[in-house]
Amino acid sequence: MNGPVVVGVDGTPSSLAAVEAAAREAERRGVGLELTHALTWSSEPVPVGVAPWDPDGAGLRDRVNEALTDAEWRARKVAPQLVITREVLLGEPASVLNSEARAASLAVVGSRRVRGLRGLLRGSVAGRLTVHGSCPVLVVCGRQSRTGPVVLADGASTVAREAAEFAFAEAAERGAELLVLHHLHDGRSASGSLAGLRAKYPDVTVRSWPSRSRRHRALAEASVGAQLVVVGVRGHNGTTAALSGPDGRAILRHAHCPVALVPSRKP
Repeated sequence: MNGPVVVGVDGTPSSLAAVEAAAREAERRGVGLELTHALTWSSEPVPVGVAPWDPDGAGLRDRVNEALTDAEWRARKVAPQLVITREVLLGEPASVLNSEARAASLAVVGSRRVRGLRGLLRGSVAGRLTVHGSCPVLVVCGRQSRTGPVVLADGASTVAREAAEFAFAEAAERGAELLVLHHLHDGRSASGSLAGLRAKYPDVTVRSWPSRSRRHRALAEASVGAQLVVVGVRGHNGTTAALSGPDGRAILRHAHCPVALVPSRKP
Protein backbone atom coordinates (compact mmCIF):
# COMPACT_ATOMS: atom_id res chain seq x y z
CA MET A 1 0.00 0.00 0.00
CA ASN A 2 1.31 3.45 -0.93
CA GLY A 3 -0.84 5.42 1.48
CA PRO A 4 0.66 7.85 3.99
CA VAL A 5 2.00 7.04 7.41
CA VAL A 6 -0.59 8.29 9.93
CA VAL A 7 0.41 9.31 13.44
CA GLY A 8 -1.65 10.52 16.38
CA VAL A 9 -0.60 13.88 17.85
CA ASP A 10 -1.52 15.29 21.26
CA GLY A 11 1.53 17.33 22.22
CA THR A 12 2.83 14.89 24.83
CA PRO A 13 6.37 13.41 24.89
CA SER A 14 4.95 10.01 23.95
CA SER A 15 3.22 11.32 20.83
CA LEU A 16 6.23 13.42 19.82
CA ALA A 17 8.42 10.32 19.95
CA ALA A 18 5.80 8.64 17.76
CA VAL A 19 5.93 11.58 15.31
CA GLU A 20 9.69 11.26 14.92
CA ALA A 21 9.42 7.51 14.36
CA ALA A 22 6.57 8.05 11.89
CA ALA A 23 8.64 10.59 9.94
CA ARG A 24 11.47 8.06 9.58
CA GLU A 25 9.03 5.39 8.45
CA ALA A 26 7.38 7.70 5.91
CA GLU A 27 10.74 8.77 4.48
CA ARG A 28 11.91 5.17 4.21
CA ARG A 29 8.68 4.15 2.45
CA GLY A 30 8.68 7.16 0.14
CA VAL A 31 5.19 8.28 1.25
CA GLY A 32 3.71 11.30 2.98
CA LEU A 33 3.14 11.83 6.70
CA GLU A 34 -0.27 12.70 8.15
CA LEU A 35 -0.42 14.31 11.59
CA THR A 36 -3.81 13.55 13.13
CA HIS A 37 -5.38 15.22 16.15
CA ALA A 38 -8.73 14.14 17.60
CA LEU A 39 -11.16 16.52 19.27
CA THR A 40 -13.40 14.65 21.71
CA TRP A 41 -17.01 15.71 22.29
CA SER A 42 -17.79 16.70 25.88
CA SER A 43 -20.04 14.22 27.68
CA GLU A 44 -21.22 16.99 30.02
CA PRO A 45 -23.89 19.59 29.20
CA VAL A 46 -22.46 22.86 27.91
CA PRO A 47 -24.03 26.35 27.77
CA VAL A 48 -25.74 27.53 24.62
CA GLY A 49 -23.23 28.87 22.13
CA VAL A 50 -20.31 26.90 23.56
CA ALA A 51 -18.63 24.32 21.30
CA PRO A 52 -19.06 20.80 22.80
CA TRP A 53 -15.46 19.98 21.86
CA ASP A 54 -14.17 23.10 23.66
CA PRO A 55 -16.36 23.50 26.75
CA ASP A 56 -13.84 25.54 28.74
CA GLY A 57 -13.21 27.98 25.88
CA ALA A 58 -9.57 28.21 26.91
CA GLY A 59 -7.91 28.75 23.60
CA LEU A 60 -8.31 25.26 22.18
CA ARG A 61 -7.44 26.39 18.66
CA ASP A 62 -4.13 27.83 19.85
CA ARG A 63 -3.27 24.67 21.81
CA VAL A 64 -4.07 22.39 18.90
CA ASN A 65 -2.09 24.52 16.44
CA GLU A 66 0.83 24.61 18.86
CA ALA A 67 0.80 20.81 19.23
CA LEU A 68 0.64 20.25 15.46
CA THR A 69 3.30 22.89 14.73
CA ASP A 70 5.64 21.30 17.25
CA ALA A 71 4.95 17.87 15.77
CA GLU A 72 5.66 19.10 12.24
CA TRP A 73 8.91 20.73 13.40
CA ARG A 74 9.99 17.42 14.98
CA ALA A 75 9.11 15.53 11.80
CA ARG A 76 11.04 17.93 9.56
CA LYS A 77 14.13 17.62 11.75
CA VAL A 78 14.04 13.90 10.92
CA ALA A 79 13.00 14.19 7.26
CA PRO A 80 13.25 17.76 5.88
CA GLN A 81 11.79 16.95 2.45
CA LEU A 82 8.80 14.99 3.71
CA VAL A 83 5.31 15.90 2.48
CA ILE A 84 3.32 16.55 5.67
CA THR A 85 -0.41 17.10 6.07
CA ARG A 86 -2.46 17.95 9.15
CA GLU A 87 -5.90 16.64 10.10
CA VAL A 88 -7.98 17.84 13.05
CA LEU A 89 -11.05 15.63 13.35
CA LEU A 90 -13.95 15.37 15.76
CA GLY A 91 -14.38 12.01 17.44
CA GLU A 92 -13.06 9.42 19.85
CA PRO A 93 -9.28 9.02 19.35
CA ALA A 94 -9.20 5.34 18.38
CA SER A 95 -12.12 5.82 15.96
CA VAL A 96 -10.49 8.87 14.37
CA LEU A 97 -7.17 7.09 13.89
CA ASN A 98 -8.88 3.97 12.57
CA SER A 99 -10.77 6.03 10.00
CA GLU A 100 -7.59 7.76 8.83
CA ALA A 101 -5.65 4.46 8.81
CA ARG A 102 -7.95 2.85 6.25
CA ALA A 103 -5.95 4.36 3.41
CA ALA A 104 -2.61 4.36 5.26
CA SER A 105 0.42 2.14 4.82
CA LEU A 106 1.18 2.35 8.55
CA ALA A 107 -0.36 3.86 11.69
CA VAL A 108 1.94 5.02 14.48
CA VAL A 109 1.02 5.61 18.13
CA GLY A 110 2.85 6.29 21.37
CA SER A 111 3.01 3.59 23.99
CA ARG A 112 1.96 5.30 27.19
CA ARG A 113 -1.20 6.80 28.57
CA VAL A 114 -0.10 10.28 29.52
CA ARG A 115 -1.76 13.51 30.53
CA GLY A 116 -1.77 16.32 28.04
CA LEU A 117 -3.73 18.04 25.35
CA ARG A 118 -7.06 16.22 25.14
CA GLY A 119 -5.36 12.92 25.96
CA LEU A 120 -5.33 11.63 22.38
CA LEU A 121 -3.28 8.49 22.90
CA ARG A 122 -4.67 5.74 25.11
CA GLY A 123 -3.32 2.32 25.96
CA SER A 124 -6.19 0.69 24.06
CA VAL A 125 -5.71 2.58 20.79
CA ALA A 126 -3.20 0.13 19.30
CA GLY A 127 -5.37 -2.86 20.17
CA ARG A 128 -8.51 -1.26 18.75
CA LEU A 129 -6.72 -0.30 15.54
CA THR A 130 -5.57 -3.88 14.94
CA VAL A 131 -9.09 -5.26 15.48
CA HIS A 132 -10.25 -3.65 12.25
CA GLY A 133 -7.12 -4.72 10.37
CA SER A 134 -6.78 -1.52 8.37
CA CYS A 135 -2.97 -1.52 8.34
CA PRO A 136 -0.01 -2.44 10.53
CA VAL A 137 0.33 -0.39 13.72
CA LEU A 138 3.71 0.70 15.06
CA VAL A 139 3.75 1.24 18.82
CA VAL A 140 6.73 3.40 19.74
CA CYS A 141 8.10 2.08 23.02
CA GLY A 142 11.51 1.41 24.51
CA ARG A 143 14.55 2.79 22.71
CA GLN A 144 14.69 3.61 19.00
CA SER A 145 17.73 2.30 17.16
CA ARG A 146 18.80 1.76 13.57
CA THR A 147 20.96 -1.23 14.51
CA GLY A 148 20.13 -4.72 15.70
CA PRO A 149 17.83 -7.41 14.30
CA VAL A 150 14.16 -7.38 13.41
CA VAL A 151 12.38 -9.91 15.66
CA LEU A 152 9.41 -11.93 14.42
CA ALA A 153 7.21 -13.33 17.15
CA ASP A 154 6.23 -16.96 16.67
CA GLY A 155 6.97 -17.52 12.98
CA ALA A 156 4.95 -20.76 12.97
CA SER A 157 1.77 -19.13 14.27
CA THR A 158 -1.46 -19.42 12.30
CA VAL A 159 -1.77 -15.62 12.32
CA ALA A 160 1.85 -15.00 11.37
CA ARG A 161 1.70 -14.98 7.55
CA GLU A 162 1.06 -11.23 7.22
CA ALA A 163 3.39 -10.53 10.13
CA ALA A 164 6.14 -12.66 8.57
CA GLU A 165 5.78 -10.84 5.24
CA PHE A 166 6.00 -7.51 7.07
CA ALA A 167 9.02 -8.64 9.11
CA PHE A 168 10.94 -9.87 6.05
CA ALA A 169 10.23 -6.62 4.19
CA GLU A 170 11.34 -4.55 7.19
CA ALA A 171 14.53 -6.57 7.61
CA ALA A 172 15.31 -6.21 3.89
CA GLU A 173 14.72 -2.43 3.88
CA ARG A 174 16.74 -1.92 7.07
CA GLY A 175 19.56 -4.24 6.05
CA ALA A 176 18.97 -6.15 9.28
CA GLU A 177 19.06 -9.77 10.37
CA LEU A 178 15.68 -11.41 11.02
CA LEU A 179 15.38 -13.24 14.33
CA VAL A 180 12.44 -15.67 14.36
CA LEU A 181 11.15 -16.64 17.78
CA HIS A 182 9.45 -20.01 18.24
CA HIS A 183 8.33 -21.93 21.28
CA LEU A 184 9.79 -25.38 21.82
CA HIS A 185 6.74 -26.65 23.68
CA ASP A 186 4.53 -25.97 20.62
CA GLY A 187 6.23 -28.71 18.64
CA ARG A 188 6.05 -26.55 15.50
CA SER A 189 8.70 -25.14 13.24
CA ALA A 190 8.62 -21.95 11.24
CA SER A 191 10.94 -23.36 8.56
CA GLY A 192 8.22 -24.60 6.24
CA SER A 193 5.92 -21.59 6.56
CA LEU A 194 8.80 -19.18 5.92
CA ALA A 195 10.37 -21.02 2.97
CA GLY A 196 8.61 -18.90 0.36
CA LEU A 197 9.62 -15.68 2.08
CA ARG A 198 13.23 -16.79 2.35
CA ALA A 199 13.21 -17.23 -1.44
CA LYS A 200 11.50 -13.85 -1.95
CA TYR A 201 14.02 -12.07 0.29
CA PRO A 202 17.28 -13.95 -0.35
CA ASP A 203 19.44 -11.17 1.11
CA VAL A 204 17.81 -11.40 4.55
CA THR A 205 19.76 -13.50 7.02
CA VAL A 206 17.32 -15.52 9.12
CA ARG A 207 18.18 -16.89 12.54
CA SER A 208 15.91 -18.98 14.75
CA TRP A 209 15.52 -18.31 18.48
CA PRO A 210 13.94 -21.30 20.27
CA SER A 211 12.48 -20.49 23.67
CA ARG A 212 10.65 -22.24 26.49
CA SER A 213 9.66 -18.97 28.17
CA ARG A 214 6.21 -17.43 28.02
CA ARG A 215 5.67 -15.50 24.83
CA HIS A 216 5.93 -11.99 26.28
CA ARG A 217 9.04 -12.88 28.29
CA ALA A 218 10.75 -14.39 25.27
CA LEU A 219 9.91 -11.30 23.22
CA ALA A 220 11.15 -8.97 25.94
CA GLU A 221 14.46 -10.84 25.99
CA ALA A 222 14.72 -10.82 22.20
CA SER A 223 13.86 -7.12 22.01
CA VAL A 224 17.01 -6.15 23.96
CA GLY A 225 19.31 -4.82 21.26
CA ALA A 226 16.67 -5.21 18.51
CA GLN A 227 15.36 -2.35 16.39
CA LEU A 228 11.86 -3.77 15.88
CA VAL A 229 9.60 -6.54 17.14
CA VAL A 230 6.84 -7.76 14.78
CA VAL A 231 3.75 -9.45 16.22
CA GLY A 232 0.82 -10.93 14.33
CA VAL A 233 -2.61 -10.22 15.86
CA ARG A 234 -6.16 -11.24 15.06
CA GLY A 235 -9.62 -10.27 16.24
CA HIS A 236 -11.78 -12.40 18.51
CA ASN A 237 -15.51 -12.35 17.71
CA GLY A 238 -14.86 -9.19 15.73
CA THR A 239 -14.63 -7.04 18.82
CA THR A 240 -11.27 -7.43 20.55
CA ALA A 241 -7.77 -8.12 19.39
CA ALA A 242 -5.43 -10.90 20.45
CA LEU A 243 -3.31 -8.07 21.82
CA SER A 244 -5.90 -7.44 24.53
CA GLY A 245 -4.94 -10.56 26.48
CA PRO A 246 -2.42 -10.50 29.36
CA ASP A 247 0.44 -11.64 27.12
CA GLY A 248 -0.40 -9.03 24.50
CA ARG A 249 -0.42 -6.17 26.98
CA ALA A 250 2.79 -7.46 28.55
CA ILE A 251 4.53 -7.46 25.16
CA LEU A 252 4.02 -3.72 24.85
CA ARG A 253 4.75 -3.06 28.51
CA HIS A 254 8.09 -4.88 28.56
CA ALA A 255 9.42 -4.44 25.02
CA HIS A 256 12.78 -2.67 24.79
CA CYS A 257 12.15 -1.39 21.25
CA PRO A 258 9.19 -0.40 19.03
CA VAL A 259 6.60 -3.10 18.31
CA ALA A 260 4.77 -3.52 15.00
CA LEU A 261 1.32 -5.11 15.31
CA VAL A 262 0.29 -6.70 12.01
CA PRO A 263 -3.37 -7.73 11.69
CA SER A 264 -4.29 -11.00 10.03
CA ARG A 265 -6.70 -10.88 7.10
CA LYS A 266 -8.05 -14.29 8.08
CA PRO A 267 -11.44 -14.31 9.84
